[in-house]
Amino acid sequence: MAKELTPVEAFLAPLAKIARQHREIEGLVFWGGDGWDPSPSEALEAEEIVFYAEGLLIDGFHMDWALVADGDAPDHLRLCFWQEGTPPPPVAAPWRVIDEARWTG
Repeated sequence: MAKELTPVEAFLAPLAKIARQHREIEGLVFWGGDGWDPSPSEALEAEEIVFYAEGLLIDGFHMDWALVADGDAPDHLRLCFWQEGTPPPPVAAPWRVIDEARWTG
C-alpha cells in the first residue's frame, strides 16, 4: 500500500522529480521580508533542495519556486521564501519559466 503524502510532500514532489531528472541543476535561494534582493543568498545542489525547503515549509514559511530556462534548456530553480510581506516578483526577462508553484501554508 502506497504511503499517502502530506501536503508539504505533495507540494515538493515536482521539485524532487526535477532534481532527479536534472542532477546538475542548482537551486538559487532568495529571501523576502523587507523586499526582494535581486541576487540569491545561496545556491543549493540538486540533492539539497527538497530537504532544505521541507524544513522551512514545516516551520511556517511561504515558498514560491520556478524552474527557469535560458532558451529551451532548464538553467536553475528559483526558490523564494518569506513569512510576511509580499510574494516575490515574477521572473524577469530574458529568463523563461518552464514550471512553477507557490505554497502559502
